[in-house]
Order: sequence, then C-alpha cells, then structure tokens
Amino acid sequence: MSDKSLGRSSYLTRHVGDYPDSIEMAGVAFEKVDDLRYGTNPHQTAAWFKPADTTCTIGDLDVVKDGKSGLSQTNLEDISYALNICKFFPRPVCACMKHVNPCGVAAALGDEPLRSVYIRARDCDPRAAFGSVIGFNVEVDADTAGEIMSTFAECVVAPAFTDDAVAVFNDFEKYKLNKHVRILKCGNLADLPRYVGDYSGGARTIKVLADGSLVIADPLLTNLRSVDDLGRATATSKATGDVESVVDVSGQQLEDLLAAWYVNLNVRSNGVVIVKNGETLAVGTGEQDRVGAVEQAVWKFKEKYEGKHTVESAVMASDGFFPFPDAVEVGAEAGVRAIIAPAGSLKDAAVIVRANELDVALFHAPERIFSHH
Repeated sequence: MSDKSLGRSSYLTRHVGDYPDSIEMAGVAFEKVDDLRYGTNPHQTAAWFKPADTTCTIGDLDVVKDGKSGLSQTNLEDISYALNICKFFPRPVCACMKHVNPCGVAAALGDEPLRSVYIRARDCDPRAAFGSVIGFNVEVDADTAGEIMSTFAECVVAPAFTDDAVAVFNDFEKYKLNKHVRILKCGNLADLPRYVGDYSGGARTIKVLADGSLVIADPLLTNLRSVDDLGRATATSKATGDVESVVDVSGQQLEDLLAAWYVNLNVRSNGVVIVKNGETLAVGTGEQDRVGAVEQAVWKFKEKYEGKHTVESAVMASDGFFPFPDAVEVGAEAGVRAIIAPAGSLKDAAVIVRANELDVALFHAPERIFSHH
C-alpha cells in the first residue's frame, strides 16, 4: 500500500468496526491493510487484511488516485474478480465487473489499441458497465484513460499507468462526472494461481457461515491451459451407443471457447457466457437452472446488444453439465455454434447427438466450475 491512505467517508468515521491489526485464520497470519469505507452495504463495517510478510498482487495495491472516499468490500471483490479474469490472457484484455459478476470482457485482436479493447468490453453491456470496476492486464495509456473518463467508473486497476494516463485521470475540470474514480496499481498478475497445481496451499478460500463456522477450500482453478486441452465431447448409452461431437470449428472459435471458460470461472453459478471474436456478447448468471442461464444470456443479448452484433457463429461456455439437450437447443436457435461444458449428465450421449443434429460443436471440459461467491 502506498503512503497515501485510503480516505474514509464521514459515515465510516463514525462507525469503524473494532478490527485488530493482525489475525490468524486457517493457520495463516494476516495483517490489516486498512479499514474500509464499508462492507457490502454502508451499514456494515469492514477491514481489509493480507497475508503477513507477503507481497500480494491485490493486498499491496498502490493508490495512484483516490476518490472522495476509500474502497468498499465490494470494490475489492470486483477488483479481485476482474484481475482473476485478466490473469489468464497473454494478450491485452479488459474486464468490467459489477456486483461481483463480469458485465463485459474483451481481449485484443491482433495489434488492436487498448482503447478499442476497453470500448468493446464496456459496450458488451454499457448499461451494466456504468459505475463498474475496470481491470486490465497491461499498462493503461492516455487514450484509454480518456475513454474511461467519458463515463462513470468506480475503480480502474492495472499493473501500470503511463504518466499521461495519470494526468488524464486527474483532469477534474474536463471530466467532472468521473472526478472521484479510484486508480489503483496492482502487483504482478503472474503471481496469481491459474491452473490446477499452481498454488501451494496459501490461496485457499474461506467462507464464513451464518453462525461463524468456516468452510476452507482450495481455490477455483482450471486444468485448461490452452486450446490444445480442449477435448471433443464423447459419451455412450444403451440408446445411442458410442457418440462423439463431429462438427468442425474454426481457430477463432477455439480461442473463444477458452476465453469463455476463463470468464465463466468468475461468474456466479449457474453461469453461461457467450463469446465471439474475443469479447463477451452476454453473460447469464445466478440462475437456479441450466437452461434458464442460457435463456437469460440470450435475452440479455437481444435486449441490450442486438443490432450491433450477431450471435451467429458465437461460442458458449457452461459452468455445469447439461441435464437435457434443451440448453443446447436454446443456444443453437440463437446462433451459437460451439459449446464447452463439463460432462457428467446421464443424458450426455443424447446431448451430443442433439448438438450434432443442430450443427453445434460440443467440447467437454475436465472439471465443473461452479462459483458460489
């Protein structure tokens, strides 16, 4: 943390919780970074801790520019999930997070300028992106900063900012609407675990239940490291015998399948992500049934995005298996032509047969990726 302390609202000044300077949890010692503006809601106090004597990608955020008050718990959670998406991409990427779900993600195509990448991420769902947390995996330049300042954002987090970009973020006269945006420099994204086997046990998640009891778990990581790990769906049943997905896909669709999977790791389950040409077209999240998540994503695209792009030839990721072919049918009707999802349904073979009939390529992921954050 930089010497510039995180400012606190007058509300929090009157209601700071009684949080110690250090704690131990799950065998790990933590030190307090700061008291937060508030927790999830303004009437909840909160404090921010990091593993003691450890340099952290997020726990050691450098405050390049503060707003009228400091960070809230939700700000930090959105920062974490945005960077948790950005960490997977070797090319420039932008993730816009809102209420701990991505409203838009875009990765660079070729030598595309970062400003254009940001616009595509924002405009995946511009209504939801208003007041979002914006994450990058590369240095932010002045052109991108100017575009960010043209609308309202809560926070911008990246590994670096050019001096010209910082000057733009501090141009209060020109950008009155967004003068309180918080600009935060994170640590090395390569230090964040990505794949199964990457962590040493120190990055476990801790969920506190309503009575104060804890669930300690391994972090949600994936076995999919590249498009070479994408496997065609196969299954067998008495009714169908051995079946396999046989529909051809393009190289871009394979890249999009992997991108959709990485985004879906950070979507509240049941989660469905539709991607085309390196950007999310729609995110279905928080549904209690699988086909409902697909229907939500398709509806969001039609209501918010249709006319700018088409779903035709897009790909889709599902964080859980398909109990029936209906979710594939909904996606196919919208224009989805390739899908990745884990296996595990009693109807896997029937789903593959139906996907082949609908000219949809189906890939089986090696794990389920429910996220109940």
